[in-house]
Amino acid sequence: MAEEIEGYVDKIIYHNDENGYSVISLQTEDDEITCVGTFPFISEGEFFAASGSYTDHPIYGAQFMIENYDRKEPEDIFSIERYLGSGALKGIGPVIAKRIVKKFKGDTLRIMEEEPERLSEIKGISDRIARDISIQFEEKRDMRNAMIFLQKYNITGNLAVKIFQEYGNKMNDIIKENPYRLAEDISGVGFKTADEIAQRIGIGSDSDYRIKAGILYTLLQASNEGHIYLPEKELLHRAKILLNADDEAINRQMMTLNIEKKIIVREMRETNFVYSAIFYYMELNIARMLHDLNIPYELEPEYVKKHVVAIEEHFDIELEELQRKAVIEAAANGLLIITGGPGTGKTTTINAIIKLFEKEGMDILLAAPTGRAAKRMTETTGYEAKTIHRLLELSKLSEGEDSHYSFERNENNPLETDVLIIDEMSMVDITLMNALLKAVSVGTRLILVGDVNQLPSVGPGNVLKDIIESNCFNVVKLDRIFRQAADSDIIVNAHKINAGEHINLDNKSRDFFYLNRPTADIIIAVMINLIKNKLPKYVNATPYDIQVLTPMRKGELGVERLNQVLQQALNPKAHDKKEKEYHQNIYREGDKVMQIKNNYQTSWEVKNQFGISIQSGTGVFNGDCGIIKEINLFSERLLVEFDDNRLVDYPFTQLDELELAYAVTIHKSQGSEYPAVVLPILDGPKLLFNRNLLYTAVTRAKNCVTIVGSDVMLQSMIDNKSEQSRFSSLCQRIMELRKD
Repeated sequence: MAEEIEGYVDKIIYHNDENGYSVISLQTEDDEITCVGTFPFISEGEFFAASGSYTDHPIYGAQFMIENYDRKEPEDIFSIERYLGSGALKGIGPVIAKRIVKKFKGDTLRIMEEEPERLSEIKGISDRIARDISIQFEEKRDMRNAMIFLQKYNITGNLAVKIFQEYGNKMNDIIKENPYRLAEDISGVGFKTADEIAQRIGIGSDSDYRIKAGILYTLLQASNEGHIYLPEKELLHRAKILLNADDEAINRQMMTLNIEKKIIVREMRETNFVYSAIFYYMELNIARMLHDLNIPYELEPEYVKKHVVAIEEHFDIELEELQRKAVIEAAANGLLIITGGPGTGKTTTINAIIKLFEKEGMDILLAAPTGRAAKRMTETTGYEAKTIHRLLELSKLSEGEDSHYSFERNENNPLETDVLIIDEMSMVDITLMNALLKAVSVGTRLILVGDVNQLPSVGPGNVLKDIIESNCFNVVKLDRIFRQAADSDIIVNAHKINAGEHINLDNKSRDFFYLNRPTADIIIAVMINLIKNKLPKYVNATPYDIQVLTPMRKGELGVERLNQVLQQALNPKAHDKKEKEYHQNIYREGDKVMQIKNNYQTSWEVKNQFGISIQSGTGVFNGDCGIIKEINLFSERLLVEFDDNRLVDYPFTQLDELELAYAVTIHKSQGSEYPAVVLPILDGPKLLFNRNLLYTAVTRAKNCVTIVGSDVMLQSMIDNKSEQSRFSSLCQRIMELRKD
C-alpha cells in the first residue's frame, strides 16, 4: 500500500533536464527524506504532498520512491517562511522571508498574490522589488501549470521552458488549436515533435495545419541539405512521404501558403520552383546589393600600374600577370572576385591590394567565415582579420529568443571602411552573405576571395560559385602554381586531383604519403601510430594538431567510431581526469572537441595570464574547435578553450552542441589548415566519394598529407567528378538584375 508524505524541497541533489528524473531532499515536519521521482520542473522551496514507497538502494541507502505528487501552497507559518527563504523567489532570502512572515503571518501568500504592493512595507523591499517578487510568484505558478500540461505530451523540461517563454499563458490554447505553430516558432521543435503532440490532442492527419506545416518542414529539411528551393515535383514527392497525404491536399495547401506569402513559386525553364519565402528574398536581396556595389571607378591605368610597380620594388616581390590584373581591378571596381587553388598566389595578391589601398590612405577591414581562417589571414597579411560574425558585431537577444540573433552592423549601421576583403568565400552561405552585404554601404570596395573548387558551404546556397557563373562581375582566376608552391606535392597533387589526373603514390615525396592497408582495423592501428609517434616530430606539432579527416559520419571509418577509438588512444581514462557521459558519449578533461551548430547566444571570454577577463562576447559557431579544460560535476558545467583562446562554459544540458574532434568530416574541416592531415580511404558511396571531397581534404594540410587505405578507391575518387547538386538560383537572380 502506498505511503504518503508532505514537505518542502530543501535541496535538489540531481535533476535530469531531458526526462525530469530527480533526486531531492524533502524536509517534512519530523524528518529529512531523500526522494526520487520524475519532475519536469521543480524548484527548491516548493511544498508538495507525495505518495509512493520506501526502497533500499544498495549504495545510497533508504529512499522514498515518489509515484504521484501534488504541489501545494505551504499552509503553516514555518513552512511558508522556509519556502520563501529557500531562494525559490529572487530577492527574498532567509532574513527578508522572516520579516515578511512576521508581518503578515498566515495571510502571507494571499497578500503576495492579491496585494503585492504591501510587500514594500517590509524593511529591505522597495516598490520595484515588490513588483518583481509578485511577477515571479505568479510566473512560478504559471510555469508549474505549464510543465504539468506539457508533460502529458512527453515534452522535456528544457523544451517546455522554451514553449512557455514563447507563448506564456496563451500556450494551452495555441497547442490545442494548432500545435504545428511550435515547429515554426520555437528552435528545437521540429515537425515530427509537433505532429506527435497533434496526434495526442486528436488533430487529424488530414488537418490543413498539418499539411501546411509538413510542406514548410520539407523545405526546411531541403535547406539543411544546402538547397535554396525544390522543384515542385520533388517537393510533392518528399511531402507525400512525410505526410502520407494525397497530391490534391498538398497542392491545395501549397496554394494557401503561396497566398500567405510563406512560400514563393517561380516558373523557370517550364518547371515550377518552390522556395521558402525567406530564402527567395535573401537571394533577391543579395543580387541587388551586389549590383549596387559594382561601381566602376575612373582611374588612370598608368597611375595604378606605377603604384603596383612601386609596391613590388618596395616589398621585393614580383607579381605575375593575373595577380597584377587583380590589383588593378580591385582599384578600378567596387566589386571584385578572386579565385584560385592552393599555391596560385591568392595571399600575395591580397597583400599587394592591401598595400595599394594603404598608400591611398584608405581604411581596410579583413574577415573570414571561421576563427581559424581569420587567424590564418591575420598571420599571412600582418593585419587583424575577424570572423564575419565578429565583424558584424553579433548581439545577444533577450531570454526566450534563442532561435534568433541580430547583428549590430546592418543597413542602418554599416561598417565604417573603404575596403572590405573576405577570404574563404566558398564557406559563406546565403544567410551570412545576406547579413554581410546589408552592412556594406555603396561606395565601399568589396573583394571576395576563395577557391571555387572547394566543397560548398555547410549552410544553404552556392554563393561563390553562383556569383562567378553569373558573369556579371569582375572575376580574376589565378591558375599559375608558383615555383615555391610547386616544390610541395600537396599543392601539385591537389591541382592534379582537381584536373582529374591520377597522382603518384610511390612515397618519394617529402609531404605526401600513401600507405596501402586492406581493412578498417589495420587502418585505425596505423593512424594511431602515425598520430602518436611518427608525425608529431616530422611536422613539429603535437598529436592534437594532427587532424584525421574522413568522408563519413557512420561506418567503420566514420567520425563516430574513429572518435571513440582515438579518444581512448590519445586521452584515455585516468583518475585525475573528470569525465561526463551524455547521450552515450563520454566527454573527458583534455578532450579535443568541436562545436557542431551555430549558437548565437552562448557567451565567451578571453582571460589574461592572471585569469582576468580582457575580452568577452557572444556566439560559438559550427566548426569551432577547442579543448575541454575542466568538468565540474557539482555545478554540472564543462569549460572549453577554443583555438582563439575564447573560454566557453557549457551547462551539461548543452552538450549536444559538442562532439569529439579527433576525427572530423571533410565538410567540417572547411576553412581550417592543419600541420598534418591523415586521411583514411577504404570504401563508401559513390555520390560522396568524389573528386571535390578529396581535393578539399588534401588542401587542408600545410606540411604533410598521409592517406591510409585503398589506392583503387583513391584513384576512383579522382575519376568521379559527380557532385551532389544543390538547388540554388542566385546566379539567375543576379542575371535578371543585370544593369544594361
